[in-house]
Amino acid sequence: GRPDGRVLKLLSVDPSNYDDAPVEGIRRILEEYTGDTISRTGKIPTDKIEWIRMGTTVATNALLERKGERIALCVTQGFKHLLQIGNQARPDIFDLTVSKPSNLYEEVIEVDERVELVLENERENQHSLVEGVSGELVRVVKPINEKAL
Repeated sequence: GRPDGRVLKLLSVDPSNYDDAPVEGIRRILEEYTGDTISRTGKIPTDKIEWIRMGTTVATNALLERKGERIALCVTQGFKHLLQIGNQARPDIFDLTVSKPSNLYEEVIEVDERVELVLENERENQHSLVEGVSGELVRVVKPINEKAL
């Protein structure tokens, strides 16, 4: 979408006009937003991008049809079944035969690491805190052992 919330739609595949629809969409919006001309063959000036929100029919169809690359889910040790359990919401609370779609991943890898959300009153010790992708502050209690992972 554009910064003002308007949507730009492109064909997922249109080789006569562009090689890659997501890159072309980003290029067009940046041109519109900055007023600069950005070459179709040049690099996208990513320093001018704060966030991107994008959806594609190809990706949506792949999810719905359960097609695509084989993937694994890496999750903190002890949370292996978190996505299967979910929030226990179901359309009919008394229905004992709940039908759920299959998982998108075929394997779960539990990662030996631990982070904690930081409460408002715990923010004084800033050097041990990290800002997560959601903007919330977390404390790394046990860092990931990348070699073991």
